[in-house]
Amino acid sequence: MGSETHKSTFFTGAQRIPPDRIFELTAEYLKDDSPVKANLGQGAYRDGDGNPWILPSVRESRRLLQEQGLIHEYLPILGHAGFREAVARTVLGEELFSTKGSHVATCQSLSGTGALHLAGKLIARTNSPKPKVIITDPPYGNHFQVIKDVGLEYETFKYYDAATKSVDMASYRNMLQTVPPGSVILLHACAHNPTGCDPNKDEWREIGQIMKSRNLFPIFDAAYLGFNSGSVDEDAFSIRHFIGELNLEAAICVSYAKSMGLYGERVGAVLVHAASKDLALDCQSMLEQIQRSQVSNPPAFGAKTAHLILTDEKLKKQWSEDLLTMSGRIRTMRQKLYDALHEEGAPGTWEHLINQTGMFGFLGLSSQVVVELREKYHIYMADNSRISVAGLNDSNVKYVAASIAASVREEQGQK
Repeated sequence: MGSETHKSTFFTGAQRIPPDRIFELTAEYLKDDSPVKANLGQGAYRDGDGNPWILPSVRESRRLLQEQGLIHEYLPILGHAGFREAVARTVLGEELFSTKGSHVATCQSLSGTGALHLAGKLIARTNSPKPKVIITDPPYGNHFQVIKDVGLEYETFKYYDAATKSVDMASYRNMLQTVPPGSVILLHACAHNPTGCDPNKDEWREIGQIMKSRNLFPIFDAAYLGFNSGSVDEDAFSIRHFIGELNLEAAICVSYAKSMGLYGERVGAVLVHAASKDLALDCQSMLEQIQRSQVSNPPAFGAKTAHLILTDEKLKKQWSEDLLTMSGRIRTMRQKLYDALHEEGAPGTWEHLINQTGMFGFLGLSSQVVVELREKYHIYMADNSRISVAGLNDSNVKYVAASIAASVREEQGQK
């Protein structure tokens, strides 16, 4: 009675999978009863008081939806038609959409992860032999799982130069010039997660030109459009250049979790720019079939909320202001952390913090320091020392800086 006996089971191959590390960190933080602590792990925006922020544009969109009267009918398999078109117009821009819109297949998705899953399934079903997907190292952790789950293989390339704390363009060029033609390159459109380091515009042009000359296919993970710089137009440069100037076929995986704060609504879309209108229709029909087999049809409320914001001029203007608020606060906290580290005399150079962009900062700390920060100072961050800059605020930034400085000095044997 006291011990469980294992009988014959259908699930012979079942394994105990370790929990997702970022979500596990959040759980550890919530259990920590220290009165002084900081959660810099999970990538969710927080206001200056450390609280979740409902964007004014989202608040107003919800109010309007309530006034109109919400119903709970199924959406079509491909999702909310108005939302899908609005996403394509927003990502491509009105000028490019007017010339390329008919060549773009669209399908609403369960945020960016769902979009990548749909794109991966489409690629796996339309290519024989299946192409290999090339992912940055360090990677966004979930990319591996999604690529494997859709039946594709992956390789990594050295994206980050730890010495210069910037994009390793020599490694990037070498990868592009040596992978087999037809390979899929998984690109971060902006705000690379986890490093916060992006190619500049000239480097994007070079990357695109090599990809075109070598017949490489780009998938853009576009989770931070507008959130990164405060401008969707600025953050979508690489996407628009590849499609508009280079006329490359491409897949774009869009999420409104970060840029609208709709984390729990799972609002996203996959866009596929194909070589012709007929091919776009073919791809869209396949996306519809894939969607039907996976989730049948996507959720409605978040898509309706985002659709109103993207199509109502007043709400769209407010959203632009919201993006500036979020991106501006994050830039301010980068600067304050940098200043506080200097004030504390933290060993090393920290300019990389203010050169990086987006929600995340890549500190470049050893695993020993990361563990000490968590166990001694109750500061939680990813094991590779990636921090969510949004988790910093005026009440904790000096404490975080002092703790980092003390831990690094201790590691180096300094007093």
